[in-house]
Amino acid sequence: MKKETALLCLFILLKFALQYAVVHPDFDLHRDEFLHLDQADHLAWGYLSVPPVTSWISVLIRWLGNGEHWVRFFPALIGAATIGVVWDLVRRLGGNLYTQSLAAIALLSSALIRLNILFQPNSLDILCWTLVFYTLTCFFLTEKPKWLYFLALSFAFGFLNKYNIVFLAMGLFPALLLTSKRSIFQNKHLYFALLMAILLVLPNLIWQYQNGFPVMTHMRLLSRYQLVNVSRIGFLMEQLLFFYPALFIWLPGLAGLLFARRFQDFRFVFWTFVLTLAIFTYFQAKAYYAIGLYPVLLGFGAVLISGWLESGWRKKLKPLALAIPPLLFLPALPLIHPYYSPNRILENPPAYSLLGLSRWEDGREHPIPQDFADMLGWSELAHLVDSAYRMMPEQGRTMIICDNYGQAGAINHYSKIPELRALTMNADYLYWFELEEKVDNLILVWEADEQITERELGFFEEYREIGKISHPLARELGTRVHFLRGAKADINTILRQEVAEEKKVWEGAR
Repeated sequence: MKKETALLCLFILLKFALQYAVVHPDFDLHRDEFLHLDQADHLAWGYLSVPPVTSWISVLIRWLGNGEHWVRFFPALIGAATIGVVWDLVRRLGGNLYTQSLAAIALLSSALIRLNILFQPNSLDILCWTLVFYTLTCFFLTEKPKWLYFLALSFAFGFLNKYNIVFLAMGLFPALLLTSKRSIFQNKHLYFALLMAILLVLPNLIWQYQNGFPVMTHMRLLSRYQLVNVSRIGFLMEQLLFFYPALFIWLPGLAGLLFARRFQDFRFVFWTFVLTLAIFTYFQAKAYYAIGLYPVLLGFGAVLISGWLESGWRKKLKPLALAIPPLLFLPALPLIHPYYSPNRILENPPAYSLLGLSRWEDGREHPIPQDFADMLGWSELAHLVDSAYRMMPEQGRTMIICDNYGQAGAINHYSKIPELRALTMNADYLYWFELEEKVDNLILVWEADEQITERELGFFEEYREIGKISHPLARELGTRVHFLRGAKADINTILRQEVAEEKKVWEGAR
């Protein structure tokens, strides 16, 4: 095995080890992960909030046993692939083994560790952004048309994973026009590659058209309820935090793309960075949407810095340059990841607020970061629902209806009863109801501030409250499980009406 290959394998093993080490085993999966896992049972060319690729990975996870180990494996694998792409980019730019190691260490000491712990489209989104820059760089280095087709594949796969990559295209197109590389638009293979990309994403575009373009509704709701709390200045300030241990690498890389003669063929990367950030800033995007811009900057920066360190007394600084990113990153590692046990957090709260980590999407401060709170209480909820389900009579159909997709997906994942399936009139679950078979009993999972009314009680022979989520750090604290046995009314008709009303609300938002 070549020394380069062996070292890359070592970094990849370290990447996997870090991804598993930073998540304490007392944490459950994240609420968003459950939705993606349940999409494996409802394969389609699109969903209300995401394209289909994540559901394809969910199918693989099901085949492998659906364990938490495999749920965490795939984002770690995608993160490792991002390191591999940057590793090869550095080599193609003329970097040596030291340069490649510097870029890999910078990626290991970054926000990518936090992002790669969750099974969401974000990890693959960053890989696809990196591949877009990588394939374009390879094309300008070699002038071989095959790289334009790889570019098309990277964009198409990125689009089928997360629509966020459209913003990269919005920045990349004018960036190419601003530089001498505008000549790419005279290459016929670019248009053949573009046609290939359109054909690849066409099934999703058709699905969007047939379903009234739900992505636009999702974006409007996101802007109305979440992005409204995002500060434009805050967005730009947070950009410095994602790769703060490697500021001395990516900032010179960014400047070098504009001023260094050796990088004059790649100035489109600089302008893409500037224009894409400007677009995100205008739309008050979440800060992490732009993370995909940085891996390539670390590659260019590593080449520039290592070249500077090759002469005279500066050679003595080479070990220090390798050490700075982990030395700056390790003190923050337990704070920016669910590293401590929930009990440890309760007994001796870490200083999350000092890093601004405990401010949630509602704009308020909370005891722990929102992502951490979204990883607690789910297995407890599933245990309560299992208890309620076992109390139901064997004859008759029992339906489980929840308030939100996190509850429904968590029950489906953590339940010990194979036939049990929870639903909700929220997110994609709204379109997964099957109401042909008569419903005799209900288990309702409602949030803490919701109460069972006399109306619901009048529909059933027996009611009792089974229990509630008690974990004090869970975002779902107080969520209750209600037992309703023996329907005295036509529950199916009532549910059909409620589902239809919820669909009208969703479709009305369009």
